[in-house]
Amino acid sequence: MELRSFSHGYGQITYHIVLVPKYRYKIFYDKRVKKDCELVLSKICMEQGYKIHAMEIVDDHVHLFLEFRPSYSLSRVVQFLKGGSSYRMFKLHPELKKRYWGGSLWSSGKFFRSVGNVTSDTIQHYIKESQGKPKAESKVCRSRESGQRRLDDF
Repeated sequence: MELRSFSHGYGQITYHIVLVPKYRYKIFYDKRVKKDCELVLSKICMEQGYKIHAMEIVDDHVHLFLEFRPSYSLSRVVQFLKGGSSYRMFKLHPELKKRYWGGSLWSSGKFFRSVGNVTSDTIQHYIKESQGKPKAESKVCRSRESGQRRLDDF
């Protein structure tokens, strides 16, 4: 994965997102439902400009590894994924409405984790060492009056 340039920034926003059907029913055991869900999620991502790095649909949940623009919030992305796919899946598979009579295909929760290609140690090292301060100076920068702590203190 590479860093990308945006209108007023440079960076990368990638997330591992897990979506779970309501009541954790194993609806993706049906190969047609599984394939249609994959196509629907791919189409939504294409329409919204999200890049799918990986997608895996197992019997009772969906894993997505997505990249999207910094102008989109994670909540908005998940809203488009869940709302759009729910609507389209009910149109493709009316039999799902019997199981999900309330109109919601997905559970209200979600799992997400930001994903990057550097570790927290790399970032700490960059902040401490790469900003023009010698290492010895960065250790004595601690302000005792304000109670401010260094990254090493955590």
